[in-house]
Order: sequence, then C-alpha cells, then structure tokens
Amino acid sequence: MSAPLLSVRDLAIRFGATEAVRTISFDIAPGETLALVGESGSGKSVSALSVLRLLPKSATISGSIAFEGTNLATAGEEALRGVRGNRIGMIFQEPMSSLNPVHTIGKQIGEVLAVHQGLRQSAARRRTLELLTDVGIPDPESRLDDYPHQLSGGQRQRVMIAMALANDPKLLIADEPTTALDVTVQAQILALLKSLQRRNGMAMLFITHDLSIVRKIADRVCVMTRGEIVESGQVAEIFTAPRHAYTRQLLAAAPGGTPNRPDETAETVVSARGLKVWFSIKRGLLRRTIGHIKAVDGIDLDIARGETLGVVGESGSGKSTLGYALLRLIPSQGRVVVLGESLSGRSGRAMRPLRRQMQIVFQDPFGSLSPRLSVREIVEEGLGVHMPRLTREERAQKVIAALEEVGLDPTTADRYPHEFSGGQRQRIAIARALVLEPGFLVLDEPTSALDVSIQAQVIDLLRSIQQRRGLTYLFISHDLRVVKALAHRLVVMRHGRIVEAGLAAAIFAAPQQAYTRQLIAAAFDIDAKTDYASEQINGAKP
Repeated sequence: MSAPLLSVRDLAIRFGATEAVRTISFDIAPGETLALVGESGSGKSVSALSVLRLLPKSATISGSIAFEGTNLATAGEEALRGVRGNRIGMIFQEPMSSLNPVHTIGKQIGEVLAVHQGLRQSAARRRTLELLTDVGIPDPESRLDDYPHQLSGGQRQRVMIAMALANDPKLLIADEPTTALDVTVQAQILALLKSLQRRNGMAMLFITHDLSIVRKIADRVCVMTRGEIVESGQVAEIFTAPRHAYTRQLLAAAPGGTPNRPDETAETVVSARGLKVWFSIKRGLLRRTIGHIKAVDGIDLDIARGETLGVVGESGSGKSTLGYALLRLIPSQGRVVVLGESLSGRSGRAMRPLRRQMQIVFQDPFGSLSPRLSVREIVEEGLGVHMPRLTREERAQKVIAALEEVGLDPTTADRYPHEFSGGQRQRIAIARALVLEPGFLVLDEPTSALDVSIQAQVIDLLRSIQQRRGLTYLFISHDLRVVKALAHRLVVMRHGRIVEAGLAAAIFAAPQQAYTRQLIAAAFDIDAKTDYASEQINGAKP
C-alpha cells in the first residue's frame, strides 16, 4: 500500500476546560475520500479545521497531523501558507461568512489565482469563468461583477467550491459543501468532485451529516460523536452491518411522518396576487439600467390557517425572494394580504404592529445572528420590542421555554453564536422566531444546516407547534424529503415563476412537469418513490 497523503494520530483539541476532540486517528490515501460523519457538535468540523490550523488561538492541539511528510500541527506560518489554498483546499460550511462582502466574486477567485499561480487580468478571468462554469453558475460572465449578497445561498456555496478547486489541490477538505444546494445541483457538484478526483488524483476529507451523500462519494467513513471516532470502515461495511449503537441510530434517523391534516374550512391567512420582485441590472460608468433579473415574476398564491405551503426549486429560482416579499422585507409590486391586513403601500412604522405575527427563520444562521449578543439576548430581543409589558422574570421564562422547545440546553444561554455548531445556531434562530408566538412563519431552509436526527426532531416540533397553535407556514426548501414530511400543498418554482402547484401528495406521486420530475428523481431513489406512491394508494392523507 502507498503511504498515506494525510495521517492524523492521537489528535486532541481543547477549548479551555472543554475537550472538543478526544484522541482520534485516521489516514487518507492519495485519491481516496474519507467521510467524517456525526451530529452537530460531534467534533467533525473542528477536526477538519485543525488540519490547516484554522482554529482560534484559544484552542490547544496535541497529536500529529502529517501531510506529505510535514507535521502541520507544529509547522510554522510560512510552511502553512504554502499549503493553505494550494496543496490543501477547503470548502467552508457557511459561504456568507467566508466570502468578502465588499469584493466581487470575480475579484475573490482571481485573488486566489494570483497568489498561488501568478495569473492576472485576462488569464485569471478565463480561468475564473472556467471554474464558475464547472460548479454550475448560470451565465458566469454576467456574475463576475456581482457581490456575494447578490447571489442565492446555493450560488454562494458554488463560488466557495470554485475557489477551493482553483489550484488543483492534492487534498480537498469539504465541510458540508452541499448543505445549501438543491438536490439537482448537489448531484452535479458530487459528480464534479468525483471527476476532479479521478483526473488529479485528489484526496478528500468530506464532512457531512447527510448519510445519503456518504453513500455516493466516500470510500471509507469515520463516525464521530462527542469528540470520538466510535466506528470506522469501508462505506459498504458500515451501511450494511454497523457495529456501534450510535451508527445504527444515525442510519435509522430521517424526517418522517405525514403533515397535519388542515381544516378545509379555515380562513385564508396569506394571499398574494401578481407579486413581482425585479432587480435592476446596471452597467457602465453611469450605472444605467440595461435589464432586470425577474426573481419573482407574477406569483399568485393563498395559504390557509394551519396549513403549510412548501416552496421548492433550484437555487436562484426565487424561493427565498418570494418569502421576503410576502413579509415586506424587500420592495415588491402586486397585492399582498397577511392576517387580513393589506401590506401594499405600508410604511415601516405602519408595518411594526404586524411584525410580531409575521416571523422568519433565515437560511444562514451565522449571518442572521448578531455576534455581539448572547443567545439569551438574541431570543429575548423581540420580546422587549413587541411585549414590553412583560416582567424580567416572564421574559426569562419565555426564553428558557423557547430554547427547550428547539432542543437547546438553557444553561448555554449566556454563550455567543460563534461558540455553537452550525446546527445549533439554526436552532437558536428558530427559537428567536417562535418566542413571539407568531401566526405566520416563513421558514427559509430551516433544516439545511441540521444533521438528519435533528432534522427529524425539528420537523416533528414544527408539526406539533402547528397543530397546537394553528400556525401557518411558508416552508422553503431544496430538500424534498423534508418537504414531503411537512407540506400540505406544494409550489414548484423556476426562474421566478410557478411551474407546478397542487397538493403535495399528488405532486410527489405523479408530477406533471418534466422539471418537477427531475427534482423528485434527484431527491428520492426508486424505492423511496415507490413507497411514497404506495402510501397514497393505501389512503394516506396529506
């Protein structure tokens, strides 16, 4: 056997008195893919970051991290600079916190090429266009001058992947690289990574909570929990004959059940007619408008009390923009009525009385949570604005109840967002929305950062809250498996328009449009589709 490209021995990581990783060891051979799998907080991302010594100064690392014969655990900064972004590339979990908000994506990718390959101007531009095309950015030449905030969550993740692959690294560390991607692009990215791996002999350390991805991309897998590797082996071996109880628990976890049965006589809570959100495309010295991006282009919809309307489609289809427009978080045209109140023409001050009843959980929890506020202050902030008559003790009790509802320990309430894993930060965002007891909740990819067992818990939680309070949801997601478990009705969006709409059960069982069939085929294997169709034949209700 050839010598390992990366060899980790007895790696331990501490943050003060907290032991995040407890003496783990693993090897990665050239051209091999090793998956680190585990729930949020298991230590998998911390282990990956330690390879390039990207942990904060408060971290204490012991053990050996040998890469091509160099111990990166003790290497100096000059040696690390020669490895980072060059011999080892990394795709981070949250692109909005990794991309520079004041530079265009063309400049950011070009900077990587200039530093490591010396490419500039036309040569860098050509290579940048090749990379953006490879990772599935549509019309890449028109996006070179865009800033990160002008891209959808999935498109930002694709830019991160392009930057990581720019210098053809020998080892790629991928920390949840497909979390923000829709199912069809996810399949494309996985195929791209495998293709590049074959072509360049590139090895991968792949961190994920999605076991279905592990089946598709990994050769070997290490299962982590509480900072320890509890099981490792070939993928086929782990999936067919798991030895550890925790591994069996992960394999059994998946969002399940069926949506609550809505009241067919319930009144309409949200109504939109002719809803449009067009963004101007400006070019030239005088920044003249030369066209428009039609993010939402003439949408009509109604949502009844206690109902969940699922919105699905690929990244950039307009799903999130639709949710923002319904809440008047961005300017729009058309008529929107929420909870009997017309939102058209209302000023910010006039909207304030309605804000408590209209809440949102954003896709990127790191970007939506203030780094300067503790979890207690984040969840409590809305209570001070919308329920000013509550006493301090009453507010404290509501915060505790909200954190417990989403599965967080209230004793961690005085910590800050950066002290939590990605999945835990998303749960904080959900608690912040639920604490105000809204009537209409927009859920923008609320489970995208969660491991599968927590996804199932959150879906069960959302169903329970909906049944108890009669909550109305607009559920935006690229994960059709999650949508299937929660949505009563479904709209499929593409290029800002609805291409198919109807009962979720009917669409999943017999989609009418080719685009919808493509989405479903990418999300479910044949057995899953057959099982779902069987449920409908046997009388299961949406």
